[in-house]
Amino acid sequence: MKRINLSLALIFISTYSFAQAEVAEAPVVQHLGLDLSITEILVIALLGFAAILLFVTIVLFNAFKIMLRERANPNPYQKLSDPTPVEYEEWLKTKKSKPNIWTKLLSLKPIEKEEELIIPHAYDGIHELNNPTPTWFNVLFYGSILFGAGYLYYYHIGEYGPRQDQEYEIEMVQAAADKRSFLAKSAEKYDENSVKIDESLILNGKTVYATNCAPCHGENGQGTVGPNLTDEYWLHGGSINDVFKTIKYGVPAKGMVSWEKTLSSKNIAELSNYIMSLKGTKPANAKAPQGDLYEEETVAN
Repeated sequence: MKRINLSLALIFISTYSFAQAEVAEAPVVQHLGLDLSITEILVIALLGFAAILLFVTIVLFNAFKIMLRERANPNPYQKLSDPTPVEYEEWLKTKKSKPNIWTKLLSLKPIEKEEELIIPHAYDGIHELNNPTPTWFNVLFYGSILFGAGYLYYYHIGEYGPRQDQEYEIEMVQAAADKRSFLAKSAEKYDENSVKIDESLILNGKTVYATNCAPCHGENGQGTVGPNLTDEYWLHGGSINDVFKTIKYGVPAKGMVSWEKTLSSKNIAELSNYIMSLKGTKPANAKAPQGDLYEEETVAN
């Protein structure tokens, strides 16, 4: 026994040492799809192999223990006695005395008890059997009664939950609110094709301009790092649609970022209207004109 235990200990220690050596020698490379490096996968594989080897070792160790115990204390072989034969009728009675779950669920009766189930009257020589109601039917029947009673108390007596007519009214109110919200959001959706000059948007546009645009274009649009916004010369078009598009997508080549993800479409429309209102204001220290002269084709009302 001491020799076996010593051998098992040496096997386990050598396996662990081999795993440690492999970990130290394995190079660290880039991560794979499971966010594990080759080294980590190798360590896991070696630990798994060591665990399997340890399991097999324990099984063999137990087998050796049993073999040594049998060799030390041998037990004489005992021959089992033959089972006593049983008549078919007796075996059938034993089997029928223990009905299975299916028989209990359907309330089936053996054919030998058919005479006990006959109702004492006949119609045209035809007799009826007084078969009991199946268990499954009784479970469903009484279960539906309990469910109905609980439903009546929960929804109609206790009023813990809304009835169907109340659910309909709640859903109609919610649908009306969703419709108003959708229409409100739809009215605030602008793009470079649908935006138009609207004087009601100028006031809010001034606030948006002061917060986001004044550092580059000046407090009054006179231009500092960015171009002058008060003259009739434009680098990327001077219509409100062009201004909206320039603000929305930006001009990365000239240092102007896209404001599409920072400002809402309504904010961009307000800002565009405010910039259009700056035309001809002639602020002090205005930057020299840049770009091409823009002439409006139509006069906005």
